[in-house]
Amino acid sequence: MIIAAVRVIPESPRAMGRFDVLGALCSTLGMGALVFGIVNSTDAGWAAPETIMALAAAAVLLTVLVINERKAKQPIMPLHLFASRERAGAYAARLLFAGTMIGFFFFTTQFLQGVYGYNPLQAGVAFFPMTVVNFFVALAVPRLTHRFGNASLLAAGLALTLTGMTWLSTITADTPYLTGVALPMVLIGVGQGLAFAPLTSAGIAGASAKDVGAASGLVNTSHQIGSALGVGVLVAVSANAGSLAGTVAVAYTGGSFMLAAALLIVLVLIVPAERRNSRTMP
Repeated sequence: MIIAAVRVIPESPRAMGRFDVLGALCSTLGMGALVFGIVNSTDAGWAAPETIMALAAAAVLLTVLVINERKAKQPIMPLHLFASRERAGAYAARLLFAGTMIGFFFFTTQFLQGVYGYNPLQAGVAFFPMTVVNFFVALAVPRLTHRFGNASLLAAGLALTLTGMTWLSTITADTPYLTGVALPMVLIGVGQGLAFAPLTSAGIAGASAKDVGAASGLVNTSHQIGSALGVGVLVAVSANAGSLAGTVAVAYTGGSFMLAAALLIVLVLIVPAERRNSRTMP
């Protein structure tokens, strides 16, 4: 891919600029404080001084970030990128979707090893129903997008993932692997394969050549932040569930709510935006 990129992708013109140091520091430290505050609440509680201080610091730093990005000549996160309903919806939906999926891997691994007694290799093989289906569905995405459209494919993918996650939320220590874990994994694999590429496309849709790098950066940022926040939130909400199976079931339930919110965002923001754009195209 490196060799192909050098030969095929044209070199972008070089331009002088100033690095947005304050924006980089506020975004990194602010999100780090937010994740720490959420995760720390699991053991120390929401009223603990360190939890309150971390969340307060996050609020201050992220507020300063937004103010700085409005004034910076070359902001690290251009705020006008959020003016597009399609792009803003894609960032929010990706944050929720990534958080749910990383949480899914985190809690499912614990369930497979802690409840079923699988060793690490067996636990890895147990994910095959999802990963294999995901691979083949992803290969078909370009053809399906051409036929059904980006937004419709994204909505279908999220709906299937939500169905699989809701199915998993009924899990107990006595749930058999094949019907209680593997089959929901197939739905999640199909849904994930359908959703990721359309989410990326929606995240850079309509961005100018000048802003496409920043738009792509926001796609990746929402994915990474969503992953950290999602696991933190799901750990916090499932901390007092009791048994490991109960903890995992509560986490899956929380993930289902996050996916439902992501699907709602797609239906309200991305689907109508794509339909408007298709009507204005010659």
